[in-house]
Amino acid sequence: MKIPCVRRAANCNNGTTTIEFALVAPVLFALMGGILYSGLMILSGLSLQNAVEQAARCYSINTATCGTAAATQTYAQNLYSGVGSPVFTVSSPSCGHQASATLAFNVGWNVPLSATACYP
Repeated sequence: MKIPCVRRAANCNNGTTTIEFALVAPVLFALMGGILYSGLMILSGLSLQNAVEQAARCYSINTATCGTAAATQTYAQNLYSGVGSPVFTVSSPSCGHQASATLAFNVGWNVPLSATACYP
């Protein structure tokens, strides 16, 4: 006759998979969340850089679309496709027409992202 698992606790394997998953799951979910937030931050940074590069070029070449600083800032905002809403600034220093942007990416704390581009 087989003795029930309760009496032979040392040899019982019922529920070990559940306990192992309960120990590993928080680390697994934290790692997956970190990968997700890292990907979103990289996407936002690349989109921010692309938006300022295109805005600086538009401000220099296409006066019909980007004739004023406000129009260029709106143009750059429309090009941005990341998380959050960055602040774009446009100026005309000695390098040509410059566009820059800053963004505080929030992942529980603020990670500052910035990009600057100048087009002659």
